[in-house]
Amino acid sequence: MAFPGLTFAERSDVEIINIPAQAYSEQFTTGEDALLREIAVYTSENHPHAHMLSGQVQGRLLSILSRMIRPSRILEIGTFTGYSALCLAEGLVEGGVLYTIELRDEDAAKALGFFNKSTVKDRIKLQVGNALEIIPALNESWDMVFIDADKVSYINYYELVLPQLKPGGCIIADNVLFHGQVLEEPVEGKNAKAIHAFNEHIKKDNRVEQVLLTVRDGLMLILKK
Repeated sequence: MAFPGLTFAERSDVEIINIPAQAYSEQFTTGEDALLREIAVYTSENHPHAHMLSGQVQGRLLSILSRMIRPSRILEIGTFTGYSALCLAEGLVEGGVLYTIELRDEDAAKALGFFNKSTVKDRIKLQVGNALEIIPALNESWDMVFIDADKVSYINYYELVLPQLKPGGCIIADNVLFHGQVLEEPVEGKNAKAIHAFNEHIKKDNRVEQVLLTVRDGLMLILKK
């Protein structure tokens, strides 16, 4: 859908997230446990980029998908304050492990503090640094991958993990609507252009099937054939 003649800033009244629908959705979505709520409150009150948190609805979706897949190995690219990792870890099979990679030392330290309070702390392996360098060194095969890091590297992350993704495995990419900026004609802004290029890249890839969900800021579910 395009809005001819209007820039993104000029059509600020057009909401990608329908606020009343979001509030209604939250009423009928399983609530957060105490630790997830603690992370949400801390992030909201203390982090300058609190909007990056997955939150209740997206978090429950990640949890349910993980519990349906029953993964042995999960890779998360972009830990932030740890909320999504804990949701994804709920579906791990016995002996399963979740690797999560965070570039920023401060966010990694805070996430680790929350992980240490959880019942799955021994199943989460936090890596700090550049994901493009860390991923090849992990030498794992993945059942499930969650991409939620710097947008300009989405295609690079995807191409790096797809060969190690098991057939039938799932990649989930966050922010694929990028605040609605991908709806602009033409698409402008470095991150919006990168996300639009990623979406086009997936669309043309016959190795996978995909569906773009309009949940929150957009989630792409990608299934390896």
